[in-house]
Amino acid sequence: MKFNGLRWIALFAAVSCGAFAATAQVAGDSDLNLPANPQFLGNEDPTVRKATAIVNGDVITATDIDQRLALYMIANQNTQIPPDELQRIRQQILRNLVDETLQIQAAAAADIKIEQKEIDSYFEQYAHSIGRDPKTFPTWLRQHGTSEKSIKRQIHGELAWRRLQGREIEPFVNVSDEEVKAMIDRLNATKGAREYKVAEIFLSAPTETASEVRAGAQRIVDQIRNGASFVAYARQFSEASSAAQGGDLGWLQPERLPVELATAVKTLPIGQVSDPIPVQGGFSIVLVQDSRQVLMSDARDSMLSLKQLTITFPKGTSEKDAAAKLDELVRTTQAMGGCGGAEAAATKLGAELVSNDQNRVRDLPPALQQMLLGMSIGQATKPFGSLQEGVRVLVLCGRDDPAPAGAPSFDQIYAQIEEQRVNMRAQRYLRDLRRDAVVEYR
Repeated sequence: MKFNGLRWIALFAAVSCGAFAATAQVAGDSDLNLPANPQFLGNEDPTVRKATAIVNGDVITATDIDQRLALYMIANQNTQIPPDELQRIRQQILRNLVDETLQIQAAAAADIKIEQKEIDSYFEQYAHSIGRDPKTFPTWLRQHGTSEKSIKRQIHGELAWRRLQGREIEPFVNVSDEEVKAMIDRLNATKGAREYKVAEIFLSAPTETASEVRAGAQRIVDQIRNGASFVAYARQFSEASSAAQGGDLGWLQPERLPVELATAVKTLPIGQVSDPIPVQGGFSIVLVQDSRQVLMSDARDSMLSLKQLTITFPKGTSEKDAAAKLDELVRTTQAMGGCGGAEAAATKLGAELVSNDQNRVRDLPPALQQMLLGMSIGQATKPFGSLQEGVRVLVLCGRDDPAPAGAPSFDQIYAQIEEQRVNMRAQRYLRDLRRDAVVEYR
């Protein structure tokens, strides 16, 4: 728990002229002028760290919550969150920590041990994945209000739960050959139909609290539209089984969704999040991440070879000078004769030149996707960017079209069905752990 310095400073000021003034002082050279027999005020012992929750004897402190909240803020690029929303996030983080504790305890009860060296290895991988040096990563975390310990506890929880599922759940999940064949037949029958990559946040809402839950759902939508992470909100708030995957439902045809969600999915632009949608039992928020045609090759799966020229502007560059430089960039890149002339063009412009041969069209920003798909080899895009961050031009050097699409393999379909069933059983298992747990909140 954080020390409430302001409270104790005020208390000290109130009593310093009274009780402390009449107390005998410690003899000696100390400049502190301490009383020989200090009389302590208040009931709080600063040497005792109070628990926010005790889960089957294991303690979760306010510091644990603060550090997870800091991780959440980093993931959301420190987006400004209203105080009431922040309190709801703290409560959800506490619930997540309780679940994490139950998962670690259940794995330990099943004699599943996660070695520290394995946790350390995953911690290093995590540091690399966000562009951090593992040696300086702990210091960076402390500077941002969190800690190495917090992340490693989360890694421990995820590894323990995964191992527990492998021992206690997966062996009892059965998928028949007939089910897999039926799925493949359905895919073949719907060849060419449109399907969507969808993510969902589901919030349950009893009738008596429906308006309150809807308002909370709308606040989540507003935060996501202002730049917050859909994945982070799904992990923290969603009550669907997909929460652990950041709300990801995978590729779906609208017909497999409830009518209310199907309508939204078919009308939402790619990358857009819906308003709260009333569904049975609560409200859903959906994000359409992508779309494609079933068993059809998609030009956006083409791999492009690109060169990028970037020019930067000194601070204080006038609009007139910037416009002249942009005109020169356009003239030079359009007349350079394709990628073979890119290096000479970069030298002439004083631009930085970067090459990359593994650019999948689907992974690029939507506006660039459409432009690049309409270009021929050797052509350059229009300039894009800003005076502050630099202006760029992409040159198309090569394109490998995707192979003809075919039905997923038997093993791929089998694994997909199996994973869905394991996730459903894992959620039931966790509900049983919650039901049987002794949790004391302080």
